[in-house]
Amino acid sequence: MIVVPDFGAILQERRDQWPWFDHTVRAAARYQAQKGDYYAAGMTYFSVLALFPLLMVAFAAAGFVLIGHPEWLDQIRDQIAQNVPGSLGETINSLIDTAVKSRTSVGIIGLLGALYAGLGWIANLREALTAMWESVHESGSFLTTKLKDLAALVSLGLALVVSLGLSALAGGSVMRNVLELLNLDEVPGVGVALRLASVLLALVATWAVFTWVISRLPREPVPFRSAVKGGLVAAVGFEIFKQIAAIYLTSVTNGPAGVVFGPIIGLLVFVFTTSRFLLFATAFAATTRESMALAFVAPPEPAVISTRLEVNEGPSVGGGIALVGAGALAAIGLGLLSRKR
Repeated sequence: MIVVPDFGAILQERRDQWPWFDHTVRAAARYQAQKGDYYAAGMTYFSVLALFPLLMVAFAAAGFVLIGHPEWLDQIRDQIAQNVPGSLGETINSLIDTAVKSRTSVGIIGLLGALYAGLGWIANLREALTAMWESVHESGSFLTTKLKDLAALVSLGLALVVSLGLSALAGGSVMRNVLELLNLDEVPGVGVALRLASVLLALVATWAVFTWVISRLPREPVPFRSAVKGGLVAAVGFEIFKQIAAIYLTSVTNGPAGVVFGPIIGLLVFVFTTSRFLLFATAFAATTRESMALAFVAPPEPAVISTRLEVNEGPSVGGGIALVGAGALAAIGLGLLSRKR
């Protein structure tokens, strides 16, 4: 006889024993109930959609730089002519000339496309974060909502720039130059210490960005203390994922097909996984004890009182015959009783 274990009872026992595990299960249930994968897919779509307008803006910016430095443009043309001989090199050079000449129109179209995709991305992100908190939000006017989304998008961009700047400051040549200036570059173990400091500073910067996103981007106010916990979960998971993603991209881009499709596939996987990390971390923050104590509880449905009116218009024909028969039987019974007396 095969005894099937009661997995439900085992899971409940582990949840009772390990509070962290119980919290993780609650977060996963919130993530699934609020369709976290659906929102993550939407964020991935708008991220990829914004890639092409951003490339157009980058080409336009490069065109403005090259037009101000014609010697750089001549060097690029010479390098292309030397390394790509024949008609193909001439075609590439003509495309570069066209891009430089049309830099203004390309830049404007790219900015408009990036603005559209960026507003769609930030709107989807804010709706997803609000859903993870199960906040009740009343829709405002279209223009007001878009202006708030634009301000949130600009603020998020500034936060990312500061975070990337801190990470580059710790791991780049700046810290090494400072160590050389202080004559500490030859100290044993300074390389390991610098590496650890770089990782820790990157983790702190990422933690700050995720905390800000989880606490400030939802459309309704949320507890900041819980957002700090969720930001830490997202930062640790994101740093681990970055290391794994680097190994994955290296293995994918080795083959001929990987050179063409590897970066695109890698971008999709990276954005989708990062979006899921962020939304799960938000669900983790929203399912802390303090957050659940402050959660909105929907009022019960209003009671509906309906009146019931019945109109009795007297007995029907059958009822009248039954009443007459009952009266006759009662009269006969009374007559028999009186005779016996």
